Amino acid sequence: MAVYVKMIKKFDDEKRVVYQFGPNEKQMGEIEFDKEKKNFNILNQVNDSRISNQAYENWASEQILKIMFRNDGQFPDVTSVEK
Repeated sequence: MAVYVKMIKKFDDEKRVVYQFGPNEKQMGEIEFDKEKKNFNILNQVNDSRISNQAYENWASEQILKIMFRNDGQFPDVTSVEK
């Protein structure tokens, strides 16, 4: 089964970036990435009945790390993950 995770940037400064993430714009969690400490904080869970919160959080975290290293920390307003 393929899964699509949409990510929408809510906040970005030199210290942190915050994205909403989930299967659609009506059902989204929120994740914060601390750019200095390189750690994540889940602010809100997705709560999808089909897929675990942990899976969504892992996919969003992976995407943020890829962006951090591939794009030199330039985070796009919208991105997505397909698994």
